[in-house]
Amino acid sequence: MEQPEDMASLSEFDSLAGSIPATKVEITVSCRNLLDKDMFSKSDPLCVMYTQGMENKQWREFGRTEVIDNTLNPDFVRKFIVDYFFEEKQNLRFDLYDVDSKSPDLSKHDFLGQAFCTLGEIVGSSGSRLEKPLTIGAFSLNSRTGKPMPAVSNGSGLWMEGLRTTGPEASGGVAGKKCGSIILSAEELSNCRDVATMQFCANKLDKKDFFGKSDPFLVFYRSNEDGTFTICHKTEVMKSTLNPVWQTFSIPVRALCNGDYDRTIKVEVYDWDRDGSHDFIGEFTTSYRELARGQSQFNIYEVINPKKKMKKKKYVNSGTVTLLSFAVESECTFLDYIKGGTQINFTVAIDFTASNGNPSQSTSLHYMSPYQLNAYALALTAVGEIIQHYDSDKMFPALGFGAKLPPDGRVSHEFPLNGNQENPSCCGIDGILEAYHRSLRTVQLYGPTNFAPVVSHVARNAAAVQDGSQYSVLLIITDGVISDMAQTKEAIVNAAKLPMSIIIVGVGQAEFDAMVELDGDDVRISSRGKLAERDIVQFVPFRDYVDRTGNHVLSMARLARDVLAEIPDQLVSYMKAQGIRPRPPPAAPSPPQSPARSPPGSPVHTHI
Repeated sequence: MEQPEDMASLSEFDSLAGSIPATKVEITVSCRNLLDKDMFSKSDPLCVMYTQGMENKQWREFGRTEVIDNTLNPDFVRKFIVDYFFEEKQNLRFDLYDVDSKSPDLSKHDFLGQAFCTLGEIVGSSGSRLEKPLTIGAFSLNSRTGKPMPAVSNGSGLWMEGLRTTGPEASGGVAGKKCGSIILSAEELSNCRDVATMQFCANKLDKKDFFGKSDPFLVFYRSNEDGTFTICHKTEVMKSTLNPVWQTFSIPVRALCNGDYDRTIKVEVYDWDRDGSHDFIGEFTTSYRELARGQSQFNIYEVINPKKKMKKKKYVNSGTVTLLSFAVESECTFLDYIKGGTQINFTVAIDFTASNGNPSQSTSLHYMSPYQLNAYALALTAVGEIIQHYDSDKMFPALGFGAKLPPDGRVSHEFPLNGNQENPSCCGIDGILEAYHRSLRTVQLYGPTNFAPVVSHVARNAAAVQDGSQYSVLLIITDGVISDMAQTKEAIVNAAKLPMSIIIVGVGQAEFDAMVELDGDDVRISSRGKLAERDIVQFVPFRDYVDRTGNHVLSMARLARDVLAEIPDQLVSYMKAQGIRPRPPPAAPSPPQSPARSPPGSPVHTHI
């Protein structure tokens, strides 16, 4: 995503980065011969990538691949796109897990091994392809689940220094044992922003199942400069048919061919099997330039199985695949909408339940120290100071929930911090902090912890303007376990079709399992059988960003970056779903014209 140097993007903001990335690099992950941790089937692997901070050497999760069922040799489709700095040593860590449930908590899954490298190591390898052994290394047992977890030192500069090793019988492998290998490929991404949308069908595919028809799916690969291929898309499986019609799908052109329209695209056709040993039906090749011709005689492809062709003299093909439709459009970015005038409306909601502790005591999460901001104020400031620049009037509604209000002591889960029911907006971040401190002196902390009222409050405002000119972001700061989970899930599912996002920051030491469920990164939340149209919630625990050295500036910059990272994609996904294109940027005001000189002796006319 291109952006001028003087304009901040939520997704790119990093106050720690002193240099501009030379390029963006796409990392593709494959593994071979993983450990088999499942009793009656093969492992269901997931890869998690971590990056290491420059300052304190802490590992931070960067992203996760999809889960692939029943395979010890996964080729993951989901990529990691990272900024590449030639002049920096960018340490990376890859952890592999066998996924046992839908839980996003990694401690509930079987650890399969890990590998360490630098981004430069991948890029600098022959063909930018690096293969490394996976090892169990040192590990510890999770206190709750009893499963082995990678024990990586966060504080030292050495990756594996000072680690406590648990007995090999606990992990199913010996510490340091090889557990298969990981293959990492890197490719510099072009600046092509086009997205191709296409649909395929097939006719008379080979029958692979003994008792029924095949269950076909397509796998797309782009060719690399060294002649190898990188997976870039899989279609869904069509059950029990030799004449499938797959759903329309969209893919960035740079993922398909990286902007080289004549680069070979290989498509393989498989028959899906439950045990992961999918049967190869055949393959064909094409290119972006060929596909761009659309539905025509040029885009009917014979599916060829090379082994069958060699064995059978009368072999013709294993069926045909036809391109039904093809369209391409330029992908709109977050900055396109911001430049076109989209405003971000920021609302904050603060937890005033009694579990925070008495605000007059230093142990309280709401304690107002004369020397430093409390966790609530730090989180609010970190997020607000960035997001405020995307709202022209700098007036931000601020709400509280879970308190008894004067004078009658009624419990409210949606009260204005400034005391103005008609207009809960505060002027700037300082105005919110002032109203927050005033409320602490006037309300009584109570309970329970209900989110649904504040989510519905912001949703009503978001529903009033759905033309793309405004997008709402709700920041909820809370200390505890949610009390109205069912109502909150329903409110979020309803809000997912509106122009809004929700950020939840958990402060204190409580368990935040319910917040992780609301986050929906791995399992999209649902209510009464209805699935949320988009993932609009991002959750982070504040304790993960407490800098032990006391450097709040660095730790709060990381907090802001992580909680705001998903906002650009969430905004764009809403606009795209609604078919809203960015408005053209307003024309720059023309410079004032210098008055024309009047001929000598001419009268000067002044126009008012």
